Amino acid sequence: EFWGYSVFNQYAVTSQTYKIDMKQKVITVIGGTGFLGRYIVKSLAAAGYTIRVISRHPENALHLKTAGDVGQVVLMGANLSNPDSLFGKLDGSYAVINLVGVLYEGGRQRFGTLHAEGAEKLAKMAKTVGAERFIQISALAVDKTKLAGEKAVLTAFPEATILRPSIVFGPEDNFYNQFARIAAFAPALPLIGGGNTRFQPVYVMDVARAILACLEKPETRGQTFELAGPQTYSFKQILQYILKLTDKKRCLVKLPFGIASFIATFTQLLPVPPLTRDQVRLLKCDNVAAANAQGFAQLGITPTAVEMIVPEYLARYRSRQNNQGNNASSTVPA
Repeated sequence: EFWGYSVFNQYAVTSQTYKIDMKQKVITVIGGTGFLGRYIVKSLAAAGYTIRVISRHPENALHLKTAGDVGQVVLMGANLSNPDSLFGKLDGSYAVINLVGVLYEGGRQRFGTLHAEGAEKLAKMAKTVGAERFIQISALAVDKTKLAGEKAVLTAFPEATILRPSIVFGPEDNFYNQFARIAAFAPALPLIGGGNTRFQPVYVMDVARAILACLEKPETRGQTFELAGPQTYSFKQILQYILKLTDKKRCLVKLPFGIASFIATFTQLLPVPPLTRDQVRLLKCDNVAAANAQGFAQLGITPTAVEMIVPEYLARYRSRQNNQGNNASSTVPA
Protein backbone atom coordinates (compact mmCIF):
# COMPACT_ATOMS: atom_id res chain seq x y z
CA GLU A 1 0.00 0.00 0.00
CA PHE A 2 2.81 2.38 0.85
CA TRP A 3 4.52 1.67 -2.48
CA GLY A 4 1.23 2.22 -4.36
CA TYR A 5 0.62 5.47 -2.50
CA SER A 6 4.12 6.67 -3.34
CA VAL A 7 3.75 5.87 -7.03
CA PHE A 8 0.36 7.56 -7.14
CA ASN A 9 1.76 10.72 -5.60
CA GLN A 10 4.73 10.69 -7.93
CA TYR A 11 2.39 10.36 -10.91
CA ALA A 12 0.18 13.16 -9.59
CA VAL A 13 3.15 15.47 -9.10
CA THR A 14 4.52 14.63 -12.55
CA SER A 15 1.12 15.23 -14.20
CA GLN A 16 0.68 18.53 -12.37
CA THR A 17 4.20 19.64 -13.32
CA TYR A 18 3.49 18.68 -16.96
CA LYS A 19 0.29 20.73 -16.93
CA ILE A 20 2.08 23.74 -15.45
CA ASP A 21 4.81 23.44 -18.08
CA MET A 22 2.22 23.27 -20.84
CA LYS A 23 0.41 26.32 -19.50
CA GLN A 24 3.64 28.23 -19.78
CA LYS A 25 3.40 27.65 -23.53
CA VAL A 26 1.14 30.12 -25.29
CA ILE A 27 -0.54 29.00 -28.51
CA THR A 28 -1.89 31.87 -30.60
CA VAL A 29 -4.77 30.85 -32.86
CA ILE A 30 -5.68 33.24 -35.67
CA GLY A 31 -9.29 32.88 -36.75
CA GLY A 32 -10.31 30.60 -33.92
CA THR A 33 -14.00 31.53 -33.78
CA GLY A 34 -15.14 29.40 -36.71
CA PHE A 35 -16.31 25.79 -36.92
CA LEU A 36 -12.84 24.25 -36.94
CA GLY A 37 -11.42 26.80 -34.52
CA ARG A 38 -13.73 25.98 -31.64
CA TYR A 39 -12.64 22.31 -31.66
CA ILE A 40 -8.97 23.21 -31.90
CA VAL A 41 -9.20 25.66 -28.99
CA LYS A 42 -11.00 23.12 -26.81
CA SER A 43 -8.43 20.44 -27.63
CA LEU A 44 -5.52 22.78 -26.87
CA ALA A 45 -7.13 23.79 -23.59
CA ALA A 46 -7.68 20.16 -22.60
CA ALA A 47 -3.99 19.51 -23.31
CA GLY A 48 -3.05 22.28 -20.87
CA TYR A 49 -1.88 25.04 -23.19
CA THR A 50 -2.73 28.71 -22.74
CA ILE A 51 -4.57 29.83 -25.85
CA ARG A 52 -4.70 33.30 -27.30
CA VAL A 53 -7.59 33.52 -29.80
CA ILE A 54 -7.35 36.38 -32.28
CA SER A 55 -10.25 37.20 -34.60
CA ARG A 56 -12.07 40.09 -36.21
CA HIS A 57 -15.01 39.68 -33.83
CA PRO A 58 -13.75 38.39 -30.47
CA GLU A 59 -17.20 38.94 -28.97
CA ASN A 60 -18.35 35.97 -31.07
CA ALA A 61 -15.87 33.74 -29.26
CA LEU A 62 -16.99 34.27 -25.66
CA HIS A 63 -18.16 30.66 -25.53
CA LEU A 64 -14.54 29.54 -25.98
CA LYS A 65 -13.54 30.95 -22.58
CA THR A 66 -15.37 28.05 -20.94
CA ALA A 67 -13.09 25.58 -22.75
CA GLY A 68 -10.41 25.94 -20.09
CA ASP A 69 -9.68 27.22 -16.61
CA VAL A 70 -10.02 30.89 -15.70
CA GLY A 71 -7.59 32.88 -17.82
CA GLN A 72 -6.53 29.92 -19.94
CA VAL A 73 -8.32 31.17 -23.07
CA VAL A 74 -7.72 34.83 -23.90
CA LEU A 75 -9.65 36.65 -26.65
CA MET A 76 -8.19 39.47 -28.72
CA GLY A 77 -9.39 41.48 -31.71
CA ALA A 78 -7.39 41.89 -34.93
CA ASN A 79 -7.80 41.49 -38.67
CA LEU A 80 -5.37 39.58 -40.87
CA SER A 81 -6.22 41.88 -43.78
CA ASN A 82 -4.69 44.65 -41.63
CA PRO A 83 -1.48 43.13 -40.23
CA ASP A 84 -0.74 46.27 -38.19
CA SER A 85 -3.68 45.30 -35.96
CA LEU A 86 -1.67 42.21 -34.92
CA PHE A 87 1.24 44.26 -33.57
CA GLY A 88 2.27 42.98 -30.14
CA LYS A 89 -0.39 40.26 -30.07
CA LEU A 90 1.92 37.41 -31.04
CA ASP A 91 4.52 38.22 -28.38
CA GLY A 92 5.44 35.26 -26.21
CA SER A 93 3.85 32.69 -28.51
CA TYR A 94 5.35 29.21 -28.50
CA ALA A 95 3.28 28.41 -31.59
CA VAL A 96 1.04 30.28 -34.03
CA ILE A 97 -1.81 28.48 -35.81
CA ASN A 98 -3.33 30.17 -38.84
CA LEU A 99 -6.93 29.06 -39.49
CA VAL A 100 -7.95 32.05 -41.60
CA GLY A 101 -9.73 31.15 -44.81
CA VAL A 102 -12.80 32.40 -46.65
CA LEU A 103 -15.19 30.62 -49.01
CA TYR A 104 -16.19 33.80 -50.83
CA GLU A 105 -14.93 37.34 -51.16
CA GLY A 106 -16.59 40.40 -49.72
CA GLY A 107 -15.38 43.88 -48.74
CA ARG A 108 -11.75 43.69 -47.57
CA GLN A 109 -11.98 39.91 -47.28
CA ARG A 110 -10.18 38.98 -50.51
CA PHE A 111 -8.66 35.58 -51.28
CA GLY A 112 -5.25 36.97 -52.15
CA THR A 113 -5.15 39.34 -49.20
CA LEU A 114 -5.98 36.66 -46.64
CA HIS A 115 -4.77 33.34 -48.05
CA ALA A 116 -1.47 34.58 -49.46
CA GLU A 117 -0.41 38.05 -48.29
CA GLY A 118 -1.91 37.71 -44.83
CA ALA A 119 -0.42 34.26 -44.25
CA GLU A 120 3.01 35.49 -45.34
CA LYS A 121 2.94 38.52 -43.04
CA LEU A 122 1.70 36.39 -40.15
CA ALA A 123 4.53 33.88 -40.63
CA LYS A 124 7.09 36.70 -40.73
CA MET A 125 5.67 38.20 -37.53
CA ALA A 126 5.73 34.79 -35.83
CA LYS A 127 9.38 34.35 -36.78
CA THR A 128 10.21 37.87 -35.56
CA VAL A 129 8.69 37.32 -32.10
CA GLY A 130 10.57 34.04 -31.74
CA ALA A 131 7.73 31.52 -32.06
CA GLU A 132 9.08 27.97 -32.28
CA ARG A 133 6.21 26.51 -34.28
CA PHE A 134 3.91 27.73 -37.04
CA ILE A 135 1.00 25.64 -38.34
CA GLN A 136 -0.74 26.71 -41.53
CA ILE A 137 -4.17 25.20 -42.23
CA SER A 138 -4.63 24.94 -45.98
CA ALA A 139 -6.89 22.54 -47.93
CA LEU A 140 -6.65 19.45 -50.10
CA ALA A 141 -8.30 21.25 -53.00
CA VAL A 142 -5.61 23.91 -52.99
CA ASP A 143 -6.47 26.96 -55.07
CA LYS A 144 -3.89 29.40 -56.38
CA THR A 145 -4.10 31.77 -53.41
CA LYS A 146 -3.79 29.02 -50.77
CA LEU A 147 -0.91 27.43 -52.63
CA ALA A 148 0.78 30.83 -52.80
CA GLY A 149 0.14 31.17 -49.09
CA GLU A 150 1.78 27.81 -48.36
CA LYS A 151 4.89 28.75 -50.32
CA ALA A 152 5.08 32.19 -48.73
CA VAL A 153 4.73 30.73 -45.23
CA LEU A 154 7.51 28.20 -45.82
CA THR A 155 9.77 30.92 -47.18
CA ALA A 156 9.19 33.13 -44.14
CA PHE A 157 9.09 30.28 -41.62
CA PRO A 158 10.87 27.19 -43.08
CA GLU A 159 10.01 25.07 -40.02
CA ALA A 160 6.27 25.65 -40.52
CA THR A 161 3.93 22.66 -40.71
CA ILE A 162 1.28 22.65 -43.44
CA LEU A 163 -1.98 20.75 -42.89
CA ARG A 164 -4.32 20.13 -45.83
CA PRO A 165 -7.69 18.73 -44.67
CA SER A 166 -10.35 17.48 -47.06
CA ILE A 167 -13.97 18.59 -46.53
CA VAL A 168 -14.34 18.81 -42.74
CA PHE A 169 -17.48 17.37 -41.15
CA GLY A 170 -18.96 17.69 -37.68
CA PRO A 171 -22.16 18.82 -35.93
CA GLU A 172 -21.82 22.48 -37.03
CA ASP A 173 -20.33 21.90 -40.48
CA ASN A 174 -21.40 23.84 -43.55
CA PHE A 175 -21.34 20.86 -45.90
CA TYR A 176 -23.61 18.02 -44.78
CA ASN A 177 -25.81 20.49 -42.90
CA GLN A 178 -26.11 22.81 -45.87
CA PHE A 179 -27.37 20.14 -48.25
CA ALA A 180 -29.66 18.71 -45.57
CA ARG A 181 -31.21 22.16 -45.16
CA ILE A 182 -31.63 22.54 -48.92
CA ALA A 183 -33.21 19.08 -49.14
CA ALA A 184 -35.75 20.11 -46.51
CA PHE A 185 -37.53 22.43 -48.96
CA ALA A 186 -36.06 22.05 -52.46
CA PRO A 187 -37.60 19.53 -54.88
CA ALA A 188 -34.15 18.64 -56.28
CA LEU A 189 -30.46 18.76 -55.48
CA PRO A 190 -27.83 19.74 -58.07
CA LEU A 191 -25.17 17.26 -59.17
CA ILE A 192 -22.63 19.87 -60.22
CA GLY A 193 -20.43 18.47 -62.96
CA GLY A 194 -22.45 15.27 -62.89
CA GLY A 195 -21.66 14.54 -59.25
CA ASN A 196 -18.42 12.70 -60.00
CA THR A 197 -16.05 14.85 -57.89
CA ARG A 198 -14.50 12.68 -55.18
CA PHE A 199 -14.09 13.60 -51.51
CA GLN A 200 -12.51 12.09 -48.40
CA PRO A 201 -14.47 13.87 -45.64
CA VAL A 202 -12.48 14.28 -42.43
CA TYR A 203 -13.88 14.55 -38.90
CA VAL A 204 -13.27 17.92 -37.24
CA MET A 205 -11.94 16.34 -34.04
CA ASP A 206 -9.40 14.36 -36.06
CA VAL A 207 -8.07 17.62 -37.51
CA ALA A 208 -7.79 19.03 -33.98
CA ARG A 209 -5.95 15.88 -32.87
CA ALA A 210 -3.59 16.25 -35.84
CA ILE A 211 -2.66 19.77 -34.74
CA LEU A 212 -1.91 18.54 -31.22
CA ALA A 213 0.20 15.72 -32.65
CA CYS A 214 2.18 18.20 -34.75
CA LEU A 215 2.86 20.35 -31.70
CA GLU A 216 4.09 17.33 -29.77
CA LYS A 217 6.21 15.81 -32.57
CA PRO A 218 9.33 17.85 -33.44
CA GLU A 219 9.81 15.80 -36.60
CA THR A 220 6.71 17.43 -38.14
CA ARG A 221 8.56 20.73 -38.54
CA GLY A 222 8.77 21.76 -42.19
CA GLN A 223 6.45 18.92 -43.23
CA THR A 224 3.14 18.85 -45.12
CA PHE A 225 0.33 16.47 -44.14
CA GLU A 226 -2.82 15.73 -46.15
CA LEU A 227 -5.67 14.98 -43.75
CA ALA A 228 -8.28 12.75 -45.35
CA GLY A 229 -10.96 10.45 -43.99
CA PRO A 230 -10.82 6.65 -44.33
CA GLN A 231 -13.25 6.44 -47.25
CA THR A 232 -13.66 8.14 -50.63
CA TYR A 233 -17.11 9.18 -51.84
CA SER A 234 -18.37 10.87 -54.98
CA PHE A 235 -20.45 14.03 -54.65
CA LYS A 236 -23.44 11.99 -55.84
CA GLN A 237 -22.91 9.36 -53.14
CA ILE A 238 -22.74 12.05 -50.48
CA LEU A 239 -26.03 13.61 -51.58
CA GLN A 240 -27.68 10.19 -51.72
CA TYR A 241 -26.48 9.51 -48.20
CA ILE A 242 -27.83 12.84 -46.92
CA LEU A 243 -31.23 12.09 -48.47
CA LYS A 244 -31.23 8.63 -46.89
CA LEU A 245 -30.37 9.96 -43.45
CA THR A 246 -32.97 12.72 -43.60
CA ASP A 247 -35.60 10.45 -45.18
CA LYS A 248 -36.16 12.82 -48.10
CA LYS A 249 -37.05 11.80 -51.64
CA ARG A 250 -35.52 14.37 -53.96
CA CYS A 251 -34.39 14.32 -57.56
CA LEU A 252 -30.69 14.59 -58.27
CA VAL A 253 -30.31 16.79 -61.33
CA LYS A 254 -27.06 16.82 -63.29
CA LEU A 255 -25.77 20.37 -63.66
CA PRO A 256 -22.85 20.82 -66.08
CA PHE A 257 -19.98 22.95 -64.83
CA GLY A 258 -20.68 25.63 -67.44
CA ILE A 259 -24.30 26.11 -66.35
CA ALA A 260 -23.34 25.95 -62.66
CA SER A 261 -20.71 28.65 -63.23
CA PHE A 262 -23.27 30.83 -65.04
CA ILE A 263 -25.74 30.46 -62.15
CA ALA A 264 -22.98 31.21 -59.66
CA THR A 265 -22.29 34.51 -61.44
CA PHE A 266 -25.55 35.73 -59.92
CA THR A 267 -25.76 33.74 -56.66
CA GLN A 268 -22.31 34.94 -55.60
CA LEU A 269 -23.74 38.47 -55.41
CA LEU A 270 -25.93 37.47 -52.46
CA PRO A 271 -24.81 38.48 -48.92
CA VAL A 272 -24.18 34.79 -48.09
CA PRO A 273 -23.81 33.13 -51.49
CA PRO A 274 -24.89 29.46 -51.68
CA LEU A 275 -22.62 29.01 -54.70
CA THR A 276 -19.74 30.98 -56.23
CA ARG A 277 -17.75 30.63 -59.42
CA ASP A 278 -14.67 29.77 -57.35
CA GLN A 279 -16.52 26.93 -55.65
CA VAL A 280 -17.64 25.57 -59.01
CA ARG A 281 -14.05 25.72 -60.23
CA LEU A 282 -12.81 23.80 -57.18
CA LEU A 283 -15.40 21.09 -57.79
CA LYS A 284 -13.63 20.29 -61.05
CA CYS A 285 -10.82 18.72 -59.01
CA ASP A 286 -11.06 15.73 -56.68
CA ASN A 287 -10.68 16.51 -52.99
CA VAL A 288 -8.64 13.44 -52.04
CA ALA A 289 -5.19 12.81 -50.64
CA ALA A 290 -2.33 11.92 -52.95
CA ALA A 291 -1.27 8.28 -52.83
CA ASN A 292 2.22 9.08 -51.52
CA ALA A 293 1.23 11.94 -49.19
CA GLN A 294 1.95 12.00 -45.47
CA GLY A 295 -1.22 12.02 -43.40
CA PHE A 296 -2.88 10.69 -40.28
CA ALA A 297 -0.85 7.49 -40.31
CA GLN A 298 2.41 9.40 -39.82
CA LEU A 299 0.79 11.32 -36.94
CA GLY A 300 -0.37 8.14 -35.21
CA ILE A 301 -4.07 8.90 -35.73
CA THR A 302 -6.82 6.61 -37.04
CA PRO A 303 -9.36 8.83 -38.85
CA THR A 304 -13.06 8.57 -37.98
CA ALA A 305 -15.59 7.31 -40.53
CA VAL A 306 -18.47 9.49 -41.70
CA GLU A 307 -20.95 6.79 -40.67
CA MET A 308 -19.86 7.08 -37.04
CA ILE A 309 -20.72 10.77 -36.68
CA VAL A 310 -22.95 12.25 -39.40
CA PRO A 311 -26.15 10.22 -38.77
CA GLU A 312 -26.41 11.59 -35.25
CA TYR A 313 -26.43 15.27 -36.16
CA LEU A 314 -28.41 14.96 -39.39
CA ALA A 315 -31.21 13.22 -37.49
CA ARG A 316 -32.67 16.63 -36.66
CA TYR A 317 -33.62 17.09 -40.31
CA ARG A 318 -35.91 14.07 -40.25
CA SER A 319 -39.59 14.44 -39.43
CA ARG A 320 -40.48 13.74 -35.80
CA GLN A 321 -42.50 10.71 -36.84
CA ASN A 322 -39.61 9.19 -38.77
CA ASN A 323 -37.14 9.94 -35.98
CA GLN A 324 -38.95 7.66 -33.55
CA GLY A 325 -37.42 4.21 -33.57
CA ASN A 326 -35.77 4.66 -36.96
CA ASN A 327 -32.02 4.36 -37.29
CA ALA A 328 -30.66 5.49 -40.66
CA SER A 329 -26.96 5.07 -39.99
CA SER A 330 -26.39 2.73 -42.92
CA THR A 331 -23.47 3.06 -45.26
CA VAL A 332 -23.14 5.54 -48.08
CA PRO A 333 -24.90 4.28 -51.25
CA ALA A 334 -22.61 2.72 -53.80
